[in-house]
Amino acid sequence: MKYTPEHLAELNLLRQFDVSSAATGIKVHSDAAQELQSAAKSLFEKGLCTQIDGGYLTDEGIEVAEHADKVLRVLSTKI
Repeated sequence: MKYTPEHLAELNLLRQFDVSSAATGIKVHSDAAQELQSAAKSLFEKGLCTQIDGGYLTDEGIEVAEHADKVLRVLSTKI
């Protein structure tokens, strides 16, 4: 399976959360790009964040966001 544009939008949105603080959330406003709104809704439906428009990461959301950070760090490393 390959990353779809929807997966990439979700991963990029996960990267916007501050995983170092469970008390910091985000809000995707209704005038945001449709791909961001859809990504927020999808993350909510998967139980990774607390609100349909963002909110806070759940425990599983924090774990997934940390993995997304690690993947990006590894892929960004120049050899």
